[in-house]
Amino acid sequence: MPPMTDPVPVRRALVSVSDKTGIVDFARALAGQGIEILSTGGTALVLKEAGLAVTDVATVTGFPEMLDGRVKTLHPRVHGGLLADRAKPGHMAALAAHGIAPIDLLAINLYPFEATLARGAAFDECIENIDIGGPAMIRAAAKNHASVAVLVDPADYAGVIAEIAAGGTRAETRRRLAAKAFARTAAYDAAISRWFAAEVGEATPTWISFAGTLIEELRYGENPHQRAAFYRCADARTGVATARQLQGKALSYNNINDTDAALELVAEFDPAVSAAVAIIKHANPCGVAVGPSLKDAYTKALRCDPVSAFGGVVALNRALDAEAARAIVEIFTEVIVAPEATPEAIEIVAARKNLRLLVTGGLPDPAAPGLAVRSVAGGLLVQSRDAGRLELGALKVVTRRAPSERELSDLLFAWRVAKHVKSNAIVYAKDGATAGIGAGQMSRVDSARIAALKSAEAAEAAGLARPLAEGSVVASDAFFPFADGLIAAAAAGATAVIQPGGSMRDEEVIAAADEKGLAMVFTGMRHFRH
Repeated sequence: MPPMTDPVPVRRALVSVSDKTGIVDFARALAGQGIEILSTGGTALVLKEAGLAVTDVATVTGFPEMLDGRVKTLHPRVHGGLLADRAKPGHMAALAAHGIAPIDLLAINLYPFEATLARGAAFDECIENIDIGGPAMIRAAAKNHASVAVLVDPADYAGVIAEIAAGGTRAETRRRLAAKAFARTAAYDAAISRWFAAEVGEATPTWISFAGTLIEELRYGENPHQRAAFYRCADARTGVATARQLQGKALSYNNINDTDAALELVAEFDPAVSAAVAIIKHANPCGVAVGPSLKDAYTKALRCDPVSAFGGVVALNRALDAEAARAIVEIFTEVIVAPEATPEAIEIVAARKNLRLLVTGGLPDPAAPGLAVRSVAGGLLVQSRDAGRLELGALKVVTRRAPSERELSDLLFAWRVAKHVKSNAIVYAKDGATAGIGAGQMSRVDSARIAALKSAEAAEAAGLARPLAEGSVVASDAFFPFADGLIAAAAAGATAVIQPGGSMRDEEVIAAADEKGLAMVFTGMRHFRH
């Protein structure tokens, strides 16, 4: 790593920001240190109105801003001042020969492309908010960080001012700021490139980039020996990354993962139709239900697996009310997440000081497009998010008996839940509530048996004589490769089945369903979740 001068006095600074947060105070502090301030357009106007002496960049370049501001800093008198290596006599001689003064500090942020995109602006407006001169200056200053400090985040203003007052910017600080600057331009370009690829319908571009902005560092990852952090994406859907935490201790990596799984599941159910509650443990649902009220839905969801619900995450599709809050806080719960919460509900939850309460302001759209990314050794697996929704008309009855109206309602409910259960997934459901869930097993028949066992244990815990799965329907996220899984579901008490179909042994499975008197429908859609 090449040596850098430490500290570097700042005599001349270029300030050009889209986000004006803190810029007047920062510029005033620079002026107080006798630093000449160069600026452009709106930033220069703001600083002049604040009574600060500012030199317009157009005065330095001898060329006016043109093309509606598209060209103003793309000039040798700017980039020469940023890029000249102070340690090379030839560079300094070139500056002197052309009457160019060095620029020691660049404070800049970019046109708000991400914000423009987030509010759904039209194509032409998004294009106009793609910054060209800004990234060029940032990269120039960051490359030349041996001599130039580059600030792209108002959070860094105070620290840099303190260093300048003490004699100049420190090498360690300039290197850190340069790393941050390159990360900022990379994130900016990633947002633009992904948007543009979507606009031209390119699902698998030759190059793909992903970027996020740090929300917080986490104490550790899935395990204490793993480091972790939480980032927000530029195109973030409503969810955990956009939520406000009203109370409780800091979220852990696993809390965030489970809360996301819970919220995505509960969003499958329209709050205008019914209240819905999902209880999640280790990213799998241990109970899901719909009902006329949140308390009713929570009670039904909890009954499915009260043991696993201990220490879980509870997601609701409506504003948390006092009645539901009182029920939820009766057992140890890690997180409650809902679109909103009433003042009374907030007060009730506050009595459990470690219980996290998050409000999201809405629900994620289950049908919204997006990408799911997973790292593998040496690469990334990228796929479109599972936004598949099942329409009633897409169901195909394949057995002699068609499902009753009640069975059909529960089949659709169970199918929505199965989409969010780790494969191989089996979900028993009855009266708008899960009655047994089998997740993540290596064979589908094992998932069917485990779900039946859980339904029997839940019934015993509730003081019921018969397992919850008796008289239920069953959903399978993928086809039954053999009839054994379906037979196990029938033995558990299921009366109707929903599954994708498509197995080489579909006829064998259909025959087994007919023999057991089951109604079965095929969806033609699979919901593997690995």
